[in-house]
Amino acid sequence: MINDLLFRQLFDQSSGTWTYLLADIDSRQTLLIDPVYEQFERDRALIQELDLRLLACVDTHCHADHVTGAWLLKHSLGSKIFASEHSGIAGLDRKLGDGDTIHFGKNMLRVLATPGHTNGCISLVLAEQKMVFTGDSLLIRGCGRTDFQQGSAHNLFSSITSKLFTLPDDFVVYPGHDYVGRTASSIGEEKHLNPRIGGAANEGDFVGYMENMKLPHPKQLAIAVPANLQAGRPSDDRLPKQPGWAPVVTTYSGVLEISPQWVAAHLDQLYVLDVRTRVEADEESTRIKGAVMIPVNELRDRLAEVPADKPVMTLCRSGKRSTLACTILRSAGREQVASIKGGLLRWQEEGLPVQ
Repeated sequence: MINDLLFRQLFDQSSGTWTYLLADIDSRQTLLIDPVYEQFERDRALIQELDLRLLACVDTHCHADHVTGAWLLKHSLGSKIFASEHSGIAGLDRKLGDGDTIHFGKNMLRVLATPGHTNGCISLVLAEQKMVFTGDSLLIRGCGRTDFQQGSAHNLFSSITSKLFTLPDDFVVYPGHDYVGRTASSIGEEKHLNPRIGGAANEGDFVGYMENMKLPHPKQLAIAVPANLQAGRPSDDRLPKQPGWAPVVTTYSGVLEISPQWVAAHLDQLYVLDVRTRVEADEESTRIKGAVMIPVNELRDRLAEVPADKPVMTLCRSGKRSTLACTILRSAGREQVASIKGGLLRWQEEGLPVQ
């Protein structure tokens, strides 16, 4: 948490993409920068768990290496989709131009047009917090490539030197990608140390470097660009299918949770696995009808006792160890497994039947 800002930096391993969540503490108004399609459940769960209100997803450009999650989040949470007026992206709720501002609560992002990687690249400045989100225009010790999708090394040199490098040296740079685990840099660092454009490099040096990189095209290029020109909208206009066996919710930590009310209404169709320790069970005699006791510390050795012909709902006192049991079962290949949210405590709070 930074002053009045809630900030999260989220990563997609397969594409090396950073997604940034910015939320105003008081109003809970939230922006998500560069969401990833495959991380939709993660991002939605985080927003819901933190009780935030997503105003908009802001894409810094039309990506070529991953599909945006903007459309999925819009149709799941009612948020809007923002991107550059020059991005070519259809279905935008707002087309952003150089100098535009995006307000969320008491906070404000200022838009910088920084073309060069693509025509529609933008960077986003949060001046009060000394932060700048540079998309693919400026990376940590690098920059976006300029050899396809309207790329221009000359334009990118101008964008970085006349826009980004005029920001104060202590502004923290948060890039759109990193592939070796670096999380942030600063304007001052990149001005002096970036091997492509820092130090005494002039436009000729930079253009010569960029034109001789000879990189292979991104693996998802043929899929990502057409999809992103539709803001990540699936061809069938539908959200990803939820599991048909139960109305589970994927938490931010990746665990499948299920509401106690739903479990209580479907007990005859489920296998409820109580993973409390033997000592706990002796001290607290409350049970859910039909629940089978296998302590979590014994579960790995007793997996064969858990039937495979019914969905398994794991349970403990508070819902913490049952998430571990859920993980153990899923790691063993069981797909229809969920943790009962809140455990036995919540079950009793909701007045559900016990023995």
